[in-house]
Amino acid sequence: MFTGIIQTLGQVVALHKRSGDIRLQVQAPNFHWDDVQLGDSIATNGVCLTVVEFGPNSFWADVSVETLNFTSLANWQTGQRVNLEKALTPSSRLGGHLVSGHVDGVGRVLSRHPDARSERFTLEAPAPLAKYIAHKGSITVDGVSLTVNAVNGCQFELNIVPHTLAETLMGDYRPGTQVNLEVDLIARYLERLLLGDKAAQPQHSLSESFLAEHGYLK
Repeated sequence: MFTGIIQTLGQVVALHKRSGDIRLQVQAPNFHWDDVQLGDSIATNGVCLTVVEFGPNSFWADVSVETLNFTSLANWQTGQRVNLEKALTPSSRLGGHLVSGHVDGVGRVLSRHPDARSERFTLEAPAPLAKYIAHKGSITVDGVSLTVNAVNGCQFELNIVPHTLAETLMGDYRPGTQVNLEVDLIARYLERLLLGDKAAQPQHSLSESFLAEHGYLK
């Protein structure tokens, strides 16, 4: 688990294709490596990666086909910067919100413009994720815990303060940039819980008719 509060920026320094998946190396000279061990999890642009090997101020991780299919990692290049966060501990401050590091889909930056000293971003999420994104709710973008300021269909707005722009990748975002999205954990589990016993039935999902039938809508 993570908090969505980025600790430092790293850089992808190696990408090796191996039998259909990838092993990558991420270097971060400013990261505190003293308490990182083999098998630990590091959120890398919001993707939970397991440390399988260390290099000089760096770690190696294996990336599965599942991760390549559902994140922007398949398009990463050597030299690009990434947001990094260690897994939280029981004594960690939960400054953002509970983040699993399990990316739900890839979104896209549509626009950005100044808003006083902040920047206002408009992003577009994949259609299946739109129902989980709520006004003033939480969303994780490339591992950053953020508050949704407005929602319009699949599009949503974010107001990014100068500190976040300087300390994360968001300052580099331009229209067309692909980003990893993780919706709020509570929304995902609530949807599943509302199905009750029908959750065990294949291909069953929450719908407006289901909610009306079971008294959730009037």
